[in-house]
Amino acid sequence: MSLSDPIADMLTRIRNAQRGKLAVTAMPFSKMKQAIAETLREAGYIDACSVEDIGHNKKVLSIVLKYKDKVRTPVIEGIQRVSKPSCRIYVGSSEIPYVLGGLGTAILSTSRGIMTDRAARKQNVGGELLCYVW
Repeated sequence: MSLSDPIADMLTRIRNAQRGKLAVTAMPFSKMKQAIAETLREAGYIDACSVEDIGHNKKVLSIVLKYKDKVRTPVIEGIQRVSKPSCRIYVGSSEIPYVLGGLGTAILSTSRGIMTDRAARKQNVGGELLCYVW
């Protein structure tokens, strides 16, 4: 687990679980990770996410991964961290990049919460560019 970048740790856990063709992956809970998982679910990249209390004030975020067919081809072909703790990347509403010419999704942390690039453009807000998903 990365102590300095928990979001990168989350994305790596998702990437590794899909390479291993696992149905569910779990990670330590945070509100930011839960918001990113909800955004991924709304965009159609994962099936579900849930928070489980394991006692002693500890929670676990479980993510149910999504696959395309019976051969278990992952829906998420790639997931990449953009803004890092050492180098934050901020974009305005007119500077939000198109991932793979609009086929992928950028996830942003805005003043109105975590949202996809499409929602940020629609609401005309910019923010920190967290990751790309395609």
